[in-house]
Amino acid sequence: MSMISWNDFEAVELRIGTILRVEDFPKAKKPAYQLWIDFGPELGEKRSSAQITVHYTKEELVGKQVIAVTNFPPRQIANFFSEVLVTGFPDADGAIVLTQPERPVPNGTRLM
Repeated sequence: MSMISWNDFEAVELRIGTILRVEDFPKAKKPAYQLWIDFGPELGEKRSSAQITVHYTKEELVGKQVIAVTNFPPRQIANFFSEVLVTGFPDADGAIVLTQPERPVPNGTRLM
């Protein structure tokens, strides 16, 4: 494990957002969804591609709060621009389990 400085940590913007819309992403190389996430008045709505199809249906994701890195540059994945990186942990089989707050917090709140 390599150590980072406090300044390195402060440079990463981890914020909470609520998933508004989910669509299948058939052009992705690995099974994924396209997500539209509300990050509140400061950041607004952002898009993300997420490989979370094993544990989550499109219907159950709508309205769910997730934690995302919001200060990466946009990345093109097939014909879609992913603007934020939704965070999660791999389970024992490697499928992603989303990182979520234990209770609702305002969209756009930054992790401290």
